[in-house]
Amino acid sequence: MTTPTAAPSREQLLHSLYEAAELEHNLMCTYLYAAFSLKQGEAEGLKPQEAEAVERWRREITAVAIEEMGHLVAVWNITAALGGAPRMGRGNFPLDPGNLPARVVVKLAPFNDATLQHFIFLERPEGSSEEDGEGFAAERLFTRGSTVPRVTPMARDYDTVGHFYTTLSADLRAFVELHGEGEAFCGDRWLQLGPNELNLGGARHVLCSKTALAAFDAIVRQGEGAPSDSETSHYHRFAAIREELARLRATHPGFEPAWPAATNPVLRRPPRPEGRVWLENPAAAATVDIANASYGLMLRLLAQAYVLTGPSAEKSLCIDLGLGLMRAFTPLAEHAARLPAGPSNPGCHAGASFTALRDAAAFPPGPAARRFFIERLAQLAEAAAALHAELDTERTGRAARQLQTLYERAERGLDLNAPVAAPSPVAAAPVAAPPPPPTEVVDGVEVVQGEKLELRFEAQRCIHARFCVTGAPKVFLANVKGPWLHPDAMHVERLVDIAHACPSGAIQYRRKDGEADEAPPPVNLLSVRESGPYAIRGALSLRGQSIGTRATLCRCGASKNKPFCDGSHHDIHFAATGEPETGMLGLSTDMPAIRDGAIAIEPEPNGPLQLRGNLEVLSGTGRMVCRVAQARLCRCGGSQTKPFCDGTHARNGFVAD
Repeated sequence: MTTPTAAPSREQLLHSLYEAAELEHNLMCTYLYAAFSLKQGEAEGLKPQEAEAVERWRREITAVAIEEMGHLVAVWNITAALGGAPRMGRGNFPLDPGNLPARVVVKLAPFNDATLQHFIFLERPEGSSEEDGEGFAAERLFTRGSTVPRVTPMARDYDTVGHFYTTLSADLRAFVELHGEGEAFCGDRWLQLGPNELNLGGARHVLCSKTALAAFDAIVRQGEGAPSDSETSHYHRFAAIREELARLRATHPGFEPAWPAATNPVLRRPPRPEGRVWLENPAAAATVDIANASYGLMLRLLAQAYVLTGPSAEKSLCIDLGLGLMRAFTPLAEHAARLPAGPSNPGCHAGASFTALRDAAAFPPGPAARRFFIERLAQLAEAAAALHAELDTERTGRAARQLQTLYERAERGLDLNAPVAAPSPVAAAPVAAPPPPPTEVVDGVEVVQGEKLELRFEAQRCIHARFCVTGAPKVFLANVKGPWLHPDAMHVERLVDIAHACPSGAIQYRRKDGEADEAPPPVNLLSVRESGPYAIRGALSLRGQSIGTRATLCRCGASKNKPFCDGSHHDIHFAATGEPETGMLGLSTDMPAIRDGAIAIEPEPNGPLQLRGNLEVLSGTGRMVCRVAQARLCRCGGSQTKPFCDGTHARNGFVAD
């Protein structure tokens, strides 16, 4: 492949970006497939040292796949910036010749020495002498490129991923030089995915050639390394796994780290079955069917996000639902790799085939699209529940719960009567529910009517911060029998201040004297308490229901009143810093234009707390850690990147609805 001497057309440039998207997408699928095939723990036949190593490899390969997803988002954003519609689809495995260059082979294969060597070969730096894995060589060599100028967009040949992006960068420079920055990047930037929607490398708005070329450069550096000895590159990380695998094989004869999952499995007998694996085992076929359908819907939700102008609640919800589907897909794909494929392929296991829909494009925005997503998620939840009822495994149960949660969230969040979503940088604060009758206890909330305000106390949310009994001892009578709340025993303005000091939101009030009720703060704040909970302030909603402006959320994993803290961190001697470093994980510390607004809290089943809304994360001493528009907070207590989730909940048995 040679660098073109003339500027490409916009059509040619988009055509090349579509191939880049397919390439990153296919790499992500192949890496995930290998990770899903890895055995887990001594219960699956591994010795302790083997189990520790294999778990580490699974984390590394999955992390690489997530970074490929970040590359994919970067390519989609550049496509949108140039005025194109991002390419969500790809060819099904095995790919037809010509989809990619002859020497760039991608296929679904279980983890083994050959597959690992193939990954190293795919991510090799320019000029590397690495050979491809055994069995991965192209069936036939062919040339895709043409030296004759064509109006029709043409594919090009390239040897490495880095080589491809070098040519793409040259094309983009030439295009911008010909048309100018403004005309070249004529797409609506707010159709792209940015930090408001996604915490992922690559989710940055592309505004000009500088930001687009920086994205290309980041893709190459993260993959090949550039230089090749970069310890964080995909190439280096795969090579490190190869070295450890060789050492373990030398000391553990017969070590088999993975299940014998099929290569490029399909759900039905193909027209030419020679050398192919199709799934005849009903349990395997049903598992892969739901997994593939979840994956297909995930792609369409991502596509839908790219036709919605953001920031908006609907755009963010599409992303959340899409990522949630991948979290449902994972246990199903892992379960499939542990099931036999069927009698026609003895000794071979199944695997999720990542079946791509004939078309995964977005729908016209509006009620019809929302109805489709609600109906489809309901269908997936019903199918997963039936599968779990039949198979009754931990993984099918996890997938069923996740899909049911996603369906319920879509039904709450996708308003069938709303018009097409419009940008809403500041979401409206939740409307307070009408107060219950005076002196009533409703769902555990005590309500006492005073002359000038109604005082409410929710014992389950109380963390005994003691601002009430020490600051207003005549209003809040400690350790007494009978009535203990006396709202008229203190001047109303002072009592309001005491209520505002309650971090958990256990104390709430409603003014009856014509003065304003408690307003959300001008800056949304989340404080990470030393060895304790998250203290959050803002216009808060939990699973779509308003919960006021103050709350303390469990992060030790032991609360019996999740997602709220109940003080269990003291009982289990939870130890976790309240002083995470400023700008950790590369998160922004820049001052956003908007610092208030609604915060939606969605606890993921057996997983983290998903927060959406402008938020300033503080250390326990008040130092600013980062500023985000959405975050996934650890609530199992085990993350190595506290306060943010790193996926540990999936391995430490954390359970929470």
